[in-house]
Amino acid sequence: MSEPLRRQVRFATPRAVGAVLAVFRRGGGDPTSYREPGRWWQAWTTPEGPVTLLLQGAAVAEHVEASAWGAGASWMLEQVPQLLGEADDPAGFEPQHDIVREAWRRYPGWRVPRSGLVVQALIPAVIEQKVTGREAFASYRQLVRARGRTAPGPGASLGMRCPPDAAGWAAIPSWEWLQAGVDAARSAPAVGAAGRGGRLEECRQLPLADAHRRLRALPGIGVWTSAEVAQRALGDPDSVSFGDYHVAKNLGWALTGEEVDDAGLAELLEPYAGHRYRVQRLIELLGVERPRRGPRRTLPGHLPRFRP
Repeated sequence: MSEPLRRQVRFATPRAVGAVLAVFRRGGGDPTSYREPGRWWQAWTTPEGPVTLLLQGAAVAEHVEASAWGAGASWMLEQVPQLLGEADDPAGFEPQHDIVREAWRRYPGWRVPRSGLVVQALIPAVIEQKVTGREAFASYRQLVRARGRTAPGPGASLGMRCPPDAAGWAAIPSWEWLQAGVDAARSAPAVGAAGRGGRLEECRQLPLADAHRRLRALPGIGVWTSAEVAQRALGDPDSVSFGDYHVAKNLGWALTGEEVDDAGLAELLEPYAGHRYRVQRLIELLGVERPRRGPRRTLPGHLPRFRP
């Protein structure tokens, strides 16, 4: 096994590493992600090739030790500070609700990540359109295991796989998507987007508004999918998951004790303009969801706690 490239990354403020990285894990069996106490593994595909990334540090860390194996190691190590949210600036964020205030108190080290890997964020988001998380995660897992590459270095012994690159996703035939449980209404946008991989990866250099326009110009890519990509690949603190079956209802209940629709959520989040996704994710980290049946929301002191 070749020696990894290494880098120590120090943060301007302590970072909740596991909480930041949690959005990249697509279900418990995701072959691109592995967690151990104080160790976070990712098997990804960068513009320079596949990489296994290991981050080591405390749950809330002033610095992390980063090691990377594979052709994409140098690119990935350069990206680690932004991956862990060092470019995210919460200045101007002022909690207006008790539950948001409590979430910010519990997770002051959470920041919006920026992987810089647009297609890698887009394809699983398309797969997740209009199906349950369990269905989508199973489909993604099957496709990555079949079409991805064995992760470099120690990622291989952990059973990890790097997802296909854009050309790899575009080459998957329709029958194989169907075999993985992905219907044509989702596989066609995924293949079409992958075929424009170069243009999509340019989004990481564009202003956020322009990046969203480029993403939404693709057939089958709407507000929800664009937001899911921006939350992970582009470091956008304002992209709410409008159009999600649960998000508006859960956030409305968390903020007011009543479910709301997207229009109601937009009104509730208006005071947080520029930081609306920050509110969404902080509430998600608390584990707050509306009860399907039962009493109204309790006060923040009784909230469950997210475990990265």
